Amino acid sequence: MLLRDRLQTALKEAMKAKAADRLSTLRLINAAIKDREIAVRGEADAGEVGEPEILQIMGKMVKQRQESARAYEQGKRQELADKELAEIGVIQEFLPRQMGQAEIAAAVDAAVAETGAESIRDVGKVMAELKAKYTGQMDFGAVGALVKGRLG
Repeated sequence: MLLRDRLQTALKEAMKAKAADRLSTLRLINAAIKDREIAVRGEADAGEVGEPEILQIMGKMVKQRQESARAYEQGKRQELADKELAEIGVIQEFLPRQMGQAEIAAAVDAAVAETGAESIRDVGKVMAELKAKYTGQMDFGAVGALVKGRLG
């Protein structure tokens, strides 16, 4: 089942179950996808946003909510932080399993070998290879530092 279909099914189920918080989060996900579709509408190859882009949008949503939750916790607003964390839980249901440190290290090693990267100038090639294969499965901000460490 496609990710878009899974989201629609979950949205309908949340409506039937009257799960307001879950429904709200699912609507936010759909709104973000629609916004992206509108943004690319003017481009030549416009159409529906594909699975990799949806995963990217959802990954960005998780990061935003993590930052918000941290800010709320620092501001002693635990109820708002809990709401953000609950939204993260709903979003992560649709994301692929996150890779562990050992799996990430192995993927970086494989990408370095596949691209023939030898210096820090090849970081972009390695990152492109990783993003093509592992979108939504790893935090590319942290992986970038790991790749630079291997090539630097």
